[in-house]
Formats: sequence, structure tokens, C-alpha cells
Amino acid sequence: MKKIKYSLKSFLILIPFFLIALVTGCEIQSGDIEDNRIMNLAGDWKFNIGDDEEWSKPEFNDENWETIKAPVSWENEGFFGYNGFAWYRKNFSISSTLKGKSLYLHLGYVDDVDATYINGHLVGYSGSFPPDYQSAYSAYRKYSIPEQYINYDGNNVIAVRVYDSQQEGGIVAGNIGFYSEGDKPVCDINLEGLWKFSTNDSSAWMNISFDDSGWDNIIVPGMWESQGFRDYDGFAWYRRSFTIDENLASQKLVLLAGRIDDFDEVYLNEVKIGTTGNIVDEQLSTDLSNLGDFYRQARGYFVPDGLLKPGKKNTIAIRVYDGFKDGGIYEGPVGLITQKKYSQFWREKKKSEFF
Repeated sequence: MKKIKYSLKSFLILIPFFLIALVTGCEIQSGDIEDNRIMNLAGDWKFNIGDDEEWSKPEFNDENWETIKAPVSWENEGFFGYNGFAWYRKNFSISSTLKGKSLYLHLGYVDDVDATYINGHLVGYSGSFPPDYQSAYSAYRKYSIPEQYINYDGNNVIAVRVYDSQQEGGIVAGNIGFYSEGDKPVCDINLEGLWKFSTNDSSAWMNISFDDSGWDNIIVPGMWESQGFRDYDGFAWYRRSFTIDENLASQKLVLLAGRIDDFDEVYLNEVKIGTTGNIVDEQLSTDLSNLGDFYRQARGYFVPDGLLKPGKKNTIAIRVYDGFKDGGIYEGPVGLITQKKYSQFWREKKKSEFF
């Protein structure tokens, strides 16, 4: 089907996609921003047509590249009629005062496909590049940035690989920038960032002693479809280990597991501390009747007294079942928070503001 011009896309595309979301229970991301912008990325970007993986690396010298504005189609920046691959690059610096906060890149709308890198690390992609081309021009890009990928108080590079099939292309719209998470509980231990991840299902994967070194790395929060597991429906597991000091471990705590699409079981040091949705040992991905709207629910699981081991390795294992389309731990906050701070936050907020 021939792609319509971008000026008509919002009107013609968003309405049917919204109706589909109501029927299927799948969440459609929008350009509405509830996070707090800490850096505006609109303006000048380095730009080059063509395609080379070396262009994702922070040490690559882009001095001889063109400079164009974003967000705006590259056709309106002197590349009229060009269809194919191109790359954007931009340098930035983030203060160490933001270390420990949840950071997100809002890249807005990219026509048609993108893969986005921070300091050479892939943080997300939308659509599918040729030869298995699939456009994602109507998808709003919001990518979580792991703390491990940021060079605080130093130079950083964002690189965006883009493919456009026809007509307008590039980073075309949106309030692009880096954002910290909006008005949500602030965790005492932030567990967002890199987790270990595997598709399929095994009860052994909850065990502290299980060796997950051969598993894939995945960014939490973030849909697994945007991180290499396109069109996967079914069971998958996330694992993450952490340490905690005695002072915090002695307090009553809540594990915030964000929002998960669709069902989950959460194990902490091999003990199941919570579940959301009707997760069972056998599921049919084609049966959508029981999915409900569990994917919208924010998970907050109370940690039993004495379960955490101060000064030693503690392990979280999250079993997830996705029945249709997008799946995984897709929205934060994810981490540990004291019950006192948790309850205080909700006493000060109306429930409807978050759910």
C-alpha cells in the first residue's frame, strides 16, 4: 500500500489504531509526555545518507557530515526525493546529579524505521529494516536509557539509524529530548537498566544459583519487541541481582515492578512475592479472551520481612506471559522502595492520576 503524506497520517492512522487498542487490549503509545524534560534535543544534528555500522560508535568522526534540523523531514532540509538509509548523530552531556534517576529518550516519530544507539549501545528500535521491511512511522519512540550506558559529566553520542521507503523520511515530529520520569514513586534502589532475559519457560529459572550468563541482555523498562524479540508471544523470564545494605534491608519494603504486558509472577530469592493476571503453565497465544487489561496495572509487591540478605547477592526473577502483540516490562518505576515512602506517595496523590 502506498504510504500517504505525513500531514494526513495523524488523522487517518491514529483513529483506527486507537479502536484496535480498545478491542485487543494492546496499548498504543502516544506523543503525550508526562515525564520531565531535562534536555531539549530539537535543533542541529549531524546527518549523512547511506549506511555503515561504524556510524553508531561514539569515536566515529562525523565532522564532514551535513548539519540538518530535527524534528523535521529530511526532504525539508535539502534531501528532497531521497529514500533509503540515513544516520543522525548528536553529542550531549548529562550531569552526574541525575545519576540514579530513570532516564528516557523521547525520539518522537521517525519515518519509517529506526535503530537508536547511546554511546554505541542499542537502546531500542521500531519497525523492521529491509529485507524484512516493516514501517513504524506511526509509533511514538520512547526508549529507556540504562545508567550503565551514560558517561556522566562527559561527552556522549546518540546515533540514530533510519530507513525511509518513500516520500517523507527522518525524525519528523515530537518533543524530542531526554526526560526523567514524571510524578511517580522514587525508588530507594533503582533496578531499571540492564536485566538478563530469555524466552520460553522453566521453573529452574527462579533459583538464585541458576547461571544466566548465557542469556540475552534487555533494557527494563521496554517492550521486548523493540529489543530483538519481534512478534514473540508466550512465556519469558527476566532476572536481575543486586545488593542491599542492612539499614534498608531492615525496613519494610515494596518491590515496584512497573507495568507488565500481560501477566507476571515475581520471585525474590526464590520466594514468590506476587502475581498479576491469570498466569498458568499452559497458555494459548491465540486465546485473547482472558487477557483483560492487566497490562495496564502497576505492580507493587510487598517484600516479606527477613527475605532480603544484606551485603549479599539477592536475585529477582520475573516470569512473564504475553498473549498478543507487545510484551514485557514496558514501563517503570522498577525498584525497591520503603513502605513508608510508598504509602506517603499515594496518600498525596489521587489514584486516578497514575492508573
